[in-house]
Amino acid sequence: MNVLVLGAGLIGVTSAWYLARDGHTVTVIDRQPAAGLETSFANGGQISVSHSEPWASPKALTQLWQWLGREDAPLYFKLRASFAQWRWGLGFLRECTAQRFEANARALLDLGLYSRTALQDLRTETGIQYDELTRGILHFFTDAKSFANAKQHAEGYQRHGLDVRVKTPNECVAIEPALRGVHARLAGGTYTGSDETGDAHLFTQRLATLCAAQGVTFRYNTNVHALLKSGAQIDAVTVIGPNGFERLQADTYVVAMGSYSPLLLNPIGVRVPVYPLKGYSVTAPIRDAAKMTTVSVTDDDAKIVVTRLGNRVRAAGTAELNGYETDINQTRAAAILRHAQSLFPEGAHWDQATFWAGLRPATPTNNPLIGRTRQRNLFVNTGHGTLGWTLACGSGKVLADAVAGRVPSVKLLHHLS
Repeated sequence: MNVLVLGAGLIGVTSAWYLARDGHTVTVIDRQPAAGLETSFANGGQISVSHSEPWASPKALTQLWQWLGREDAPLYFKLRASFAQWRWGLGFLRECTAQRFEANARALLDLGLYSRTALQDLRTETGIQYDELTRGILHFFTDAKSFANAKQHAEGYQRHGLDVRVKTPNECVAIEPALRGVHARLAGGTYTGSDETGDAHLFTQRLATLCAAQGVTFRYNTNVHALLKSGAQIDAVTVIGPNGFERLQADTYVVAMGSYSPLLLNPIGVRVPVYPLKGYSVTAPIRDAAKMTTVSVTDDDAKIVVTRLGNRVRAAGTAELNGYETDINQTRAAAILRHAQSLFPEGAHWDQATFWAGLRPATPTNNPLIGRTRQRNLFVNTGHGTLGWTLACGSGKVLADAVAGRVPSVKLLHHLS
């Protein structure tokens, strides 16, 4: 059948790949001049199944009070007169119970494991390269209470098939010698050797090239204007591009527009609990490879990751609820730079760092929304929050299963109707 995929970010392109592999005729629409130029452009670079821990948790309630009003806090609510923001925030608070946290984390873990295997299979099949490293991810803790909590979660993850191992400070430094300068600050860590890293932007663009070779058509510089419905299905989508205003028709439509998905879906009565969660990253050229991490590290207490991507290093983190505003908050960006520099002071040319901010489409549960909506030929693949890179390939496969009417190989938390 003919499928229109709306959005050429990481999620839209992986959706297009698996749809094309199923034999569909696929066209991808995006407002940017190329694939992967928005949320997928400069994320933290981790394929981190070990980070299947939702932001909404019992401890988040305490942390939110500590972080309230701090511009450099890991999670920053900038309150607006916005019904969507307040509704999302209330939904987030509902997910902070221990029972909901465990259910959300388990669903994320299952999809993460499935997705990482899908990425590995795709890489083996195609030979795609994207500055990938398969050296695992090390989470370290500077707070003893946080480390004790992490040890409990590690035991649960182990029971569900994740190879996460608890490490002493000495073992953390043995895994990543570049951390020796902060050894005295470490309470301990957890290490997942099967986790990976890579440049999501590079992957998205190269997968788009592979998609095109499979017959997928990409229409860039084209804004999606509106979905037009007729009864219980979508009749067309209107777009504005180089050819002016157009009405495009297909058998099936897939909305993979990240944080902008609700703006397209709300007018036709399809409600999705997605709100933009702005994240920041700092990228700098490597100065001394021996003094820069090769294993991707996550400072769990600061909520900042540091990843090597070829001859660059990227530090990323924090989350900011501030609507659709994409300006860089210099206080928050500088806090990430300062923290990365304190970990690896001689590893990079930090004075040459570049800053980026992007909107991550978050649900209150941190779990994505994938599947058919109440409009029988309309599907969504959105809401991946901070784990878009981790969940991308698995989400593309699940989306293709939904379009084909197959039961997916992994159970999802959210069910759309």
